Amino acid sequence: MKAVIYDPAGGFKVRTIEAPHPAPGELLVKMKVCGLCGTDLEKIHGTYTAAMPVVGHEPAGVVEETGQGVKGFSPGDRVFVHHHVPCGECELCIAGNPTMCNRYRSSNIVPGGFSEYFIAPAWNVERGGVLKLPDKLDFEDGALIEPTACCIRGLQRAGAKNAKTAVVVGSGPVGLTHVRLLSRSGTRVFVSDVNKKRLAIAYDMGAEEAYDASQTDVPDSIRRKTSGLGADLAIVAAGSPAAVTQAVRSIRKGGKICLFGVPIKGSRLEYDLSDLFNSEQSIETSYGASEIETNLALQMMKDDDLGLRKMITHRFRLEEFEKAVELSMKGESLKTVMFSD
Repeated sequence: MKAVIYDPAGGFKVRTIEAPHPAPGELLVKMKVCGLCGTDLEKIHGTYTAAMPVVGHEPAGVVEETGQGVKGFSPGDRVFVHHHVPCGECELCIAGNPTMCNRYRSSNIVPGGFSEYFIAPAWNVERGGVLKLPDKLDFEDGALIEPTACCIRGLQRAGAKNAKTAVVVGSGPVGLTHVRLLSRSGTRVFVSDVNKKRLAIAYDMGAEEAYDASQTDVPDSIRRKTSGLGADLAIVAAGSPAAVTQAVRSIRKGGKICLFGVPIKGSRLEYDLSDLFNSEQSIETSYGASEIETNLALQMMKDDDLGLRKMITHRFRLEEFEKAVELSMKGESLKTVMFSD
């Protein structure tokens, strides 16, 4: 079978390897669609080191074979598979920080989502990491469950339900997902980016205004839209320190920032902390999602079409992986997905 495998000497490449077989408790899944995420791009270019060198964590497919002892799944089931699953029992999980669980990153789909077939580990299967797709959702919907779940968790951690106004810095796929989730809850949403194509889509996702940060003083524009106050909430859906600075300058006194985009390792923020203190502004971070949020995302997508599939601009066969990565790195696509027959 074909799979994207990491080789220390050559990086991530499509290679032909032997197809795996499920051990007891495992599922063998035939990949149908898997989203290409910004985190994947950072792993490919060596700027993300918080997890194992495995790419492809937004897969949806069909159960091909079940391992001994597996209950609740059968060959032919259409599923989404979550790559990381917490234990749900440790102090961190009980305290409400399941993605900080020591077991969260210890297991992964094998050899990764960009593979014709992959293994869902017994740990993930046993703890709710595999969700059956309802008939009304197709595989592309399934591939959007994980990023949507991450956005749901970020908004919850930031207390977004209390925000009347919000600015999303970065209009990539997760930024636009935040826009959609915020706007459908009645929040006035402003968006900032330098990519004109992505900014145009922001309006379709519910943005009130979309600003080109290369031509507009975004914090000033947002204050003019909010009676001089600034936004209640800022979602930083980009990994650059400049995005964080823009977010801080765009929120009101007492406002909140959710640091959602993954900063490149070694990033440093140059900002006068006394301004942060004197304005009583707070910064919240959000990493990943648990099965609570993946189930919420699935339910939302089932009950009410969120319109997230319109973000998918490019589709590539698995063997075209390098071409997909190149296009994404140039910023010429919005959401890119890989597919396998």
